[in-house]
Amino acid sequence: MQVSDADPATSYAYKASLIGSAHRFELTEQGLSWHIGGRSGLWPYDEIGAIRLSFRPVSMQQHRFRADVTHSSGRRIAILSTSWQTAALMAPQDNGFRAFIVELHARMAKAGSRAVLTAGLGRSTYAAVLAFLAVLTVAMAGLLIRALVIGEFAGALFILGFAALFAWQVGGFVRRNQPQSYRFDQVPRALLP
Repeated sequence: MQVSDADPATSYAYKASLIGSAHRFELTEQGLSWHIGGRSGLWPYDEIGAIRLSFRPVSMQQHRFRADVTHSSGRRIAILSTSWQTAALMAPQDNGFRAFIVELHARMAKAGSRAVLTAGLGRSTYAAVLAFLAVLTVAMAGLLIRALVIGEFAGALFILGFAALFAWQVGGFVRRNQPQSYRFDQVPRALLP
């Protein structure tokens, strides 16, 4: 749901839920203008304290990205790369999201912003995810060895198939959401559609 009366790089809108109004954002000369429900605001670019980019798939949309923009006062807004269309359809807005986020970074750099730019999950959350995956890998390896030892080859094939599917689904999430810092001129491509 892209706003069409302005340059696509300077305006962006999406519906976070099926019920409710669109979240609208615009990059103006003064700063980031936002309208969410009945609330609105204008954050000068040099007052934006942090941006965190992440890859956040959901069941209805496996290719969804998120930008959390935090004001220096601590208030936070989220910008998502997908928009609800119907009860069963969440549509990607890849080009509009990418252009808007890149332009936001460019304007913040031009304004001399000192925002903290991070990507991926928080370090402690990422460590917990890796620890969980390590435990799961050991458990799956144990089940595979047991299935092979007792001659249950159908079970071994099932475990291998499940592990491959799990690695494909979760591997992209873990790889893209590795914690990192970045600069305004080097927005991580893995966290943009």
